[in-house]
Amino acid sequence: MIVNDAIRASKVRLIDQNGDQVGIKSKNEALDMAENVELDLVMVAPNAKPPVCRIMDYGKYRFEQQKREKEARKKQKVINIKEIRLSPNIEEHDFNTKLKNARKFLDKGDKVKASIRFRGRAITHSEIGREVLERLANECSDLSEIESKPKMEGRSMFLTLAPKKEKQ
Repeated sequence: MIVNDAIRASKVRLIDQNGDQVGIKSKNEALDMAENVELDLVMVAPNAKPPVCRIMDYGKYRFEQQKREKEARKKQKVINIKEIRLSPNIEEHDFNTKLKNARKFLDKGDKVKASIRFRGRAITHSEIGREVLERLANECSDLSEIESKPKMEGRSMFLTLAPKKEKQ
């Protein structure tokens, strides 16, 4: 924002400290009025014809603005992506452990990326890996929705689960 002497316009539409329109004044008149009440002249709408300036305490205004931005940052939700690695021939107990971890991540509001790495000749039976990923998605269906279906990338197959909206 442009403040006090940095304002280049010769005429400005002036709003006083109470929010009342004073009218169109010269820049010097507006600066004098702001100095008389010991406040700053701040240009709030530089693209208007003539530009709109307001008499206000600029330091206090900046402080309030920073406070609002800090509050907005506090309220925003950061979503992390957690990865769970499976294998095509995973045992039942191992699968349940991975499932428990996936459910825990989804409960916290994080996305889960489940991946299966095919080693050696296992890649010829990629349908087995797809079944494992689909089973994981079905087991977590009460907490999540599938964001991306199982797809191959090189020797790996990926599935992404996102937490359901009503959970958040």
